[in-house]
Amino acid sequence: MIGRLTGSVDGVEPDGALLLTVGGVGYEVHVPLGTEGRLIKDERGHATVHVHTHAREDQLSLFGFASAVEKETFRTLLHLSGVGPKLALAVLGGIAVLELAEAVERADAKVLTRIPGVGKRTAERMLVDLKGKLGPLALEARAMMPREPQATASPRDLKGQGALVADALVRMGFKPGEVDRALAGVADLDRPLGELVRDALALLSR
Repeated sequence: MIGRLTGSVDGVEPDGALLLTVGGVGYEVHVPLGTEGRLIKDERGHATVHVHTHAREDQLSLFGFASAVEKETFRTLLHLSGVGPKLALAVLGGIAVLELAEAVERADAKVLTRIPGVGKRTAERMLVDLKGKLGPLALEARAMMPREPQATASPRDLKGQGALVADALVRMGFKPGEVDRALAGVADLDRPLGELVRDALALLSR
């Protein structure tokens, strides 16, 4: 099984998967929203992606993450009843590991229902099933955070979906000026959050 890949990110597939070239071989790696912006690259521009190999009778899929903590959280989510790879990716694309652990600790279902694809019943079941399982991962995630405080407020006075997109981009590490530039180019802020963030990231990558 593949556990980690290091190579160059040479594109994004229509379904959002990264095309990671390693030793001349291009791997399609499914990743949470915003992963490309969180990858740490070396002097050659190569990035290391932590990989979970998901094998089924008729399919072999690779799921990649910017950190080992995200990968282990993904695997933890997969063990929950009713949670498959697609939903687990959506969760990690909509909320950071530390925030997820804090939501579980507070039994705050509202945080989870803001994630596309997570309804109230699913959120409540996840909170129960995750209780007591994310503590060590949350500690690792906190230890990896930059020492300097990160901005948590939206770069400008936004409401609704615009504010959610801005908050997501700031949590990914983008600066307020970059977020403002991306939001200025994103049309129709009433669309689903996942689409808006994807469009904003496309603008920021130009």
